[in-house]
Amino acid sequence: MSTTAPPAVRTTRPRRVAPGGAQAAHASEYAELSRRIKAAGLLERRYGPYLVRSLLIVLALGAGIAAVVLLGHSWWQLAVAVWFGAVFAQAGFLAHDGAHRQVFASGRANEWFSRVVANLVVGLGYGWWMHKHTRHHGNPNTLGKDTDMDPNLIVFTPEDAASRRGPAAFLMRHQGWFFLPAMTLTGLDLHAKTLRMVLGRGEVKQRPAEIAFLAVRLIGFPLLLVLAAGPVIGLSALVVQLLAFGFLMGGAFAPNHIGMPLIDHAQRVDYLRRQVLTSRNINGGRLVDIAMGGLNHQIEHHLFPSMPSANLRRGRAMIRDYCAEIGVPYLERTLPVAMRDVIRSVHRVGIRHADPFDCPAAAALRLA
Repeated sequence: MSTTAPPAVRTTRPRRVAPGGAQAAHASEYAELSRRIKAAGLLERRYGPYLVRSLLIVLALGAGIAAVVLLGHSWWQLAVAVWFGAVFAQAGFLAHDGAHRQVFASGRANEWFSRVVANLVVGLGYGWWMHKHTRHHGNPNTLGKDTDMDPNLIVFTPEDAASRRGPAAFLMRHQGWFFLPAMTLTGLDLHAKTLRMVLGRGEVKQRPAEIAFLAVRLIGFPLLLVLAAGPVIGLSALVVQLLAFGFLMGGAFAPNHIGMPLIDHAQRVDYLRRQVLTSRNINGGRLVDIAMGGLNHQIEHHLFPSMPSANLRRGRAMIRDYCAEIGVPYLERTLPVAMRDVIRSVHRVGIRHADPFDCPAAAALRLA
């Protein structure tokens, strides 16, 4: 894990309590925070910002399609492909907010809004995302419960690192070096997992609609590029779009939890501490908010998933001050520092199995 451990975790107040009293106190702490957040109006709908974001995405998509048609057989299509990567990432953040019921008061309206934007615009299955993301929010960084911690191209725990053999072990030992390039494959991985689920035998709500939307997006967009720019330039542009989209999506998600404390599946941690101690905020101005779709306020988002992203910045100071009040560490980093910590974390995990000594930094990042 990261060579620099976060502040020591204190999960209870320094006082004697009766059996079960600490759990009740922790529950009351979150109830008090929730009361303050509601009183400040931070959970109320914000239709204006979502309308503006939706219109801007529609305009950006229209501008991109027009550019593809007008440029024709030109290598400037690669620049337009980067544009599309950024637009699809922003649409992904919008679909994410809808999935968390941030946009509309109606659950059904949020569901269909997110399903249309995710499948038709981004090419990601709403059903797959809800299955994966719900588990993550309920148990962030919890081994055996948070599928984001499952080993993939990158491994996040020494136990998973020790299980790699052959070429996979060699790649794993050097995963810190290729972590940033590997982020460009995030988009391809998301599309593949979406198709595996929607075309598989598992239950998918509104499967016909999802398949229809995905077909339009995943067949229609590449076809547009090839017909307008020719097979060589068109397919090259498609590759660039996938890499740009993957890098932006990976860059928005990777700093949020990687390198933060891990929780054993049998460990009991109250909701407030589970969400705060496993999350890392990225500080910065409005530009960072836009680039990361508001997910830079990860602590606030995990504590109150239905809080509209336009309110997260306002909630930050209140939640940070409350964490200080009850003695819970609240971690913020700039994006460069956060990515440095993430890379150090995956690098230390990768080399651990080849090291005969336990890594004290990795141990320090685990909850006692």
